[in-house]
Amino acid sequence: MAIDPSPTRMPTVEPRSGVEPRGGLDAQTTGLTRVKRSLASQIWYVLRRWPIIPIVILISITVIAIGAEWVAPTDPNVQKLNFNLMEPTWGQSRPENDLAADEAEFDLTTDEGQIGYMIASKKGFNRNEYILGSDGLGRDVLSRIIHGAGVSLKVSGYALLSGVVIGTAMGILGGYYGGWLDEVLMRFVDIWNALPFLLIAIMVGATIGASETSVIIIIAMIAWPPFVRNVRADVLTIRSLDYVNAARITGASNLRLMMKHILPGTVSTVLVIATLRVGGLILTESVLSFLGVGIPDPIPTWGKMVDEGYQYLINGVWWSSFFPGLSIFLLVMSMNFFGDWLRDRLDPKLRQLD
Repeated sequence: MAIDPSPTRMPTVEPRSGVEPRGGLDAQTTGLTRVKRSLASQIWYVLRRWPIIPIVILISITVIAIGAEWVAPTDPNVQKLNFNLMEPTWGQSRPENDLAADEAEFDLTTDEGQIGYMIASKKGFNRNEYILGSDGLGRDVLSRIIHGAGVSLKVSGYALLSGVVIGTAMGILGGYYGGWLDEVLMRFVDIWNALPFLLIAIMVGATIGASETSVIIIIAMIAWPPFVRNVRADVLTIRSLDYVNAARITGASNLRLMMKHILPGTVSTVLVIATLRVGGLILTESVLSFLGVGIPDPIPTWGKMVDEGYQYLINGVWWSSFFPGLSIFLLVMSMNFFGDWLRDRLDPKLRQLD
């Protein structure tokens, strides 16, 4: 049987009218979607890999705290009792022709917040002065938040510095010498961590009086223990390294070995723990102010503002406590996120601390 050498032709299928062939519009749409998804994925990847938002928040709060005298719209301690409990700028406004009705309503309801607003309206007061509202004494909430940022950063910074010095020194001494000294230091840390901090804080505050110095001392009392154990663990490893043994053979003293060869090896650990602890120390300062053993008046602090404002929540005055609480939340969370990132970059083994 003979075979036809001519090639076999496949039947041609015409595309249906109104339908784009494969690779046309569908392919373009898929490509655009893929580009959009990849762009969103890249943005999310950058935000997860680098703490951009926390750093922006921290830098903004620090700059505002440094320039509080120039940034704050008014003096944070000026009291205007006629304008107490003023709502924020974007709150509901009242027309001028309703003042008489408001005065009659005040006589019946004794709503101090409303009479404050009426007096402000009658005198042509500029409501924009209270961007975030006013507190129970007529003080500007925004100005007090701005000045309170510097207080929180200063108190937590000094307390953290004291904790770094004390904790690092104890960790290096215990890890380098070992023996009975190491055992005594570690048991002292265990006992110290078991003490009721709030009770001690109240006793210390009552003994030495309420001031910035007393708050720094109280916060420093809980700042140093985390440094001791982690620095000690690093020293136990570093002291047996070759370059330390070589320096010891050449006649270096113990003090020189600890300061020049061992201390630099613990810097990354100290830096990571310090960053992770700042948020907790700021929160501690706010709690002490809330409990009444913090910095006294007239110095504004965020914790004290929350304490003074929460009593008005039942009357619907939310802003005098909400905005200070929001400031505490943003600062603490930003420090925690930045500390987590720094830990993963410098010393991933510290992840076990969580």
